[in-house]
Amino acid sequence: MNKIKSISLMFPLYKDKSTVELMIKKSLRVLKKLKKKYEIIIVDDGCPEKSGKLALKIAKKFNHVKVFFHKKNLGYGAAIRTGLRKCKNEWIFAIDGDAEYDVNDLFKLIKATKKYDLVITYRYEKKYTTYRIVISWVYNKILRLIFKIKFRDISTGSRLVNRKIIKRINLRSTSPFIGAELAIRSLIKGYKVGEVGINQYPLTFRNESVSLKNIFLTIKDMILLFIKL
Repeated sequence: MNKIKSISLMFPLYKDKSTVELMIKKSLRVLKKLKKKYEIIIVDDGCPEKSGKLALKIAKKFNHVKVFFHKKNLGYGAAIRTGLRKCKNEWIFAIDGDAEYDVNDLFKLIKATKKYDLVITYRYEKKYTTYRIVISWVYNKILRLIFKIKFRDISTGSRLVNRKIIKRINLRSTSPFIGAELAIRSLIKGYKVGEVGINQYPLTFRNESVSLKNIFLTIKDMILLFIKL
C-alpha cells in the first residue's frame, strides 16, 4: 500500500480502562490487513485505573504489542512524546486511547502519504458540548493567527507521521498542544503537512479532559513555542 514499508501504531492511556482491550484488538485487525511490518506501542501515563497493567496482560498474548509506563502522570503531550520515541518503524500512526477516533481511518491517512510527510486530521462534525466546541474554535483561530497556518483542526488526536520527522525535531509540549507543535515544527523544517477529514465517536466520560488545567498548560506550551520560533 503506497510507499509504506513498516508502521507503528501508538496510543496513550490515562482513564481508558474501558477501551484499552477494544483499541488493541481493533488495532491488530487493521494492521494485519496492511500486510506490512508493524508494532503497537502503548504508553500508560500514570493511569489511576491501571489501564497499562490491563494492556500488559493482553500484550503477553501478542508479540507485536509493547507497553511502557510513566511512574506518575506527566500529561497527554508527554505520553505522546514517549510513544513517538519508542516507535521503531518507518511511519507512526498516533491515535488517542479512548476509542474516540476510528483506527480504520489509517487506510485513509495512508493514501495521503503520497503527498505528505505528516497527515493530521480534522473532524467533519464536532460532537461535543457547546462549551467544548467554542473552546476548540477559539483555540484553532488563535493558532491560525499567531503561527500563520491554515489547518482546520490542528490538534485532533489522530495523525500519521513519518519517523524521519520525529528524529529531526525536538518536541517539548506536555499538554494537548503536542499535536499543534508537531505540525508547526514540521512545517518549519520544510516537511509537507496535509489534513484529512474524519468522523469521531466521543465518549461522555471523557468530557473532563478539557479542564482548566489542560487549558492553562496548553496556553503555556503555545507561548513557549511562539517565543522560540
